Amino acid sequence: MQKSVAYSPSRGITDIVGIKVGHHTLKERPTGCTVILVEKGAVGGVDVRGFAPGTRETDLLDPVNRVQEIQAISLADGSAFGLDVASGVVRYLEERDKGFPVGLLRIPIVPAAVLFDLQVGNRPKIRPNSNCGYQAALAATSGRVPEGNVGAGAGATVGKLLGNERAMKSGVGTYSVTLPNGIKVAAIVVVNAAGSVVDPKTGNVLAGIRTQNGKELLDIKEVLQQVGSSTVPFGQNTTIGVVATNASLNQAQVTQVARMAHSGLARSIVPAHTPIDGDTLFSVATGELDSSGDVLEIGSLAAEVTSQAIIRAVTYAEGIPSYPGVRDLTQR
Repeated sequence: MQKSVAYSPSRGITDIVGIKVGHHTLKERPTGCTVILVEKGAVGGVDVRGFAPGTRETDLLDPVNRVQEIQAISLADGSAFGLDVASGVVRYLEERDKGFPVGLLRIPIVPAAVLFDLQVGNRPKIRPNSNCGYQAALAATSGRVPEGNVGAGAGATVGKLLGNERAMKSGVGTYSVTLPNGIKVAAIVVVNAAGSVVDPKTGNVLAGIRTQNGKELLDIKEVLQQVGSSTVPFGQNTTIGVVATNASLNQAQVTQVARMAHSGLARSIVPAHTPIDGDTLFSVATGELDSSGDVLEIGSLAAEVTSQAIIRAVTYAEGIPSYPGVRDLTQR
């Protein structure tokens, strides 16, 4: 197992019954994809922030539209090319007769979001495709979720406001909480932000823009007061993820949860939802618990688990050439 793979004390988002996670990593660049499976179906929602998103099938998740349930979500590197990953997941689900019933057919509903990582590894022609999505779906399990430089976290970086040469390695992280009444809320997030990741409790920068000598981290608030827009690389940033609960929610409610989860993103990433980010958070409710969930409570917890998953994404990422990880700086 790679050193960059770590596990939370819980299983993360797979603590929720019915959810499986699978990664597929192309180590030769590196790049990859992550698939979240809910094969029995779950009510889905989405909220897209920032101004440079790359998505697929998000219109279906509007509460006014007919389709209420999804069977999977695809998160991938590779910019627009990575949207093809969802096609492989659709193929996997079709083989198992999972999807929205239309006559004699079942059409798998697989919303997707991508991040830009084509600058990592200097081999942009290597990117995840539909076969990668199929392999990630085959690998999906309900066990503990590998974190760090795996799946869609393989090509993720953070802290690019002053250029890629000052950035750091990021990855994928997951976190969950369980309430005494049995309600569970969890998140899995791939962090590929222009800004820095901060500890919301202390305000300290955990990962982000490095000093010119590359050995220390800059104060992101000071950077924001000095940086000019002409220095910012356009379209190379996006944080994407999924929040989930085992409560029973309708599509309007689960969409509200996705919106509230973005508060957690903004707590841990500074700045967030910028003109050069395409932040997208999906949400799912499996309905394992018969009783209807409290959207205020679940949405507030969704923000918290999103924040914690972001912290884990950078904490467990391992440095690669040109992009050191958190441990590379702390060990100096």
